[in-house]
Amino acid sequence: EMNNMELVKKIAETWKELPASQKQVSLYLCPVYFELYNKSLLHGSQLTPAQAAALKEERSKRLAKRRSFRAKRELTVLGKPKRPRSGFNIFVSENFQESEGISPVAKLKQLFDAWQKLSSSQKQPYLQLAEDDKVRYENEMKSWEAKMVELGREDLIRSRRQRPKDKTAETAKNAETAKASSQENKAKLKLKKREE
Repeated sequence: EMNNMELVKKIAETWKELPASQKQVSLYLCPVYFELYNKSLLHGSQLTPAQAAALKEERSKRLAKRRSFRAKRELTVLGKPKRPRSGFNIFVSENFQESEGISPVAKLKQLFDAWQKLSSSQKQPYLQLAEDDKVRYENEMKSWEAKMVELGREDLIRSRRQRPKDKTAETAKNAETAKASSQENKAKLKLKKREE
């Protein structure tokens, strides 16, 4: 019923109380047991190939999770701005304490239902606050990215991918024409298959 820390302390106390003769036997056997342990690892310790693959995948997932956690912690230490909140998030933060529900999950469910029932005019103040928060985020990100460039950490800066431009009337018309011709081709193929 002990936790690991208590167990280690208890073992250490027992080790200190052992006579020197018993300590010598343990110290002599330690390399032998270590060798046996290593051999069992080398021989796969009776794992099937599927189990070995699953174990390897689990280890890689744990490593990836650890790397992700370290990266997030580094960004926090470097002062990266928090992402902008949505209108729903602002609504929840303002109404969470007053909402009915036993557990936090029940409160969130009740607030989600309330948000769904709100009219667009009632949602508008929250959506406006969300837009303001988005502007705040963009401004803070620009200054943070400039600071990262000064520190020589360009690897942390967002990529500058170009967003697709809005379709002009001509490109929309070309897309419709291409879609119509592809539908005609599909219909012709179906007719050929039926005839065969």
